[in-house]
Amino acid sequence: MMKRRTLLGLAASVLAAPKAIGSVLAQAKKTYAIGTGGTGGVYYPLGGAVANVLTKHLPGVQATAEVTGGSVDNLKLIASGQSEIGFTMSDAALDAFDGKDKFKSGKVPLQTLLVLYPNRMHVVTIEGTGIEKMSDLKGKRVSTGSPGSATEVMAFRVIEAAGLDKDKDMKRERLSVAESVNAIKDRKIDAFFWVGGLPTAAVTDLGATPGTKIKFIDHADLADKMNAKYGKLYAPSTIEKSVYPGMAGDNKNTEVWNILVTGDKMSDDDAYTIVKTLVENKSDLVAVHKEAASFTLDNQVQVRSPIPFHPGALKYFQEKGVKG
Repeated sequence: MMKRRTLLGLAASVLAAPKAIGSVLAQAKKTYAIGTGGTGGVYYPLGGAVANVLTKHLPGVQATAEVTGGSVDNLKLIASGQSEIGFTMSDAALDAFDGKDKFKSGKVPLQTLLVLYPNRMHVVTIEGTGIEKMSDLKGKRVSTGSPGSATEVMAFRVIEAAGLDKDKDMKRERLSVAESVNAIKDRKIDAFFWVGGLPTAAVTDLGATPGTKIKFIDHADLADKMNAKYGKLYAPSTIEKSVYPGMAGDNKNTEVWNILVTGDKMSDDDAYTIVKTLVENKSDLVAVHKEAASFTLDNQVQVRSPIPFHPGALKYFQEKGVKG
């Protein structure tokens, strides 16, 4: 009888083995949380595409895109260890790296994985508000972006460069781009700031709204003033009138580059593999949003990122002959 029980126990152990092995493999699976942005912007769909590419092409990797307030939130999540990777504008990243402004509590040890694409500052209103130029924002109800976003960081700098006081000269709201669009449709605000890729879905929705005529406020002339105070981060840019429905003409605005960053914990091998995978499967990303077309080797130069590249990323770029 004892022998029979022993054999039965052995058989049970063998049958349970696949489950145990599966459990061990599940525990060994490498996970990456990727901080993106709100659902109305570009970071979120592109972040989802990045997560899908990494999960699909890297054995043992599970990457997930997280909805966040945007750049500032993403940088704080990296600082706290809650995210491994984050989308961010370079100006917000530099503040985090230097421990300034919203990061006065401490520097964040960042490293750039990939230079992504330029974000354009949209200063958006609609017909009937009386807003034709930046100075017309005085006395108006204006959203400067959600609290965890780099839209707010850059909006404050644009407002400052225009000679306005963000606290005294306007009634300021702190809404995401999707919330801003809904608020301006309902005439609860007169204008909003949004810095993002082209096109941004929520802005497209506003332009296509029947009975609403969208307007963009030119401000490209403010780039030099912004750079004089904050470093060479900004440049004059253009949103062509074909980008959004209802545009009367091209919009002369300012731009800043987006970068994909990590903290100081990622190994050189992991960084190398992630960057290689994203660059070599760029077509999968472009299929989700055309801004991914800028994920090129030519853009992987330090002048586009104020944050040092991760050594693993540099190794891949150098193998591909990237200089600078």
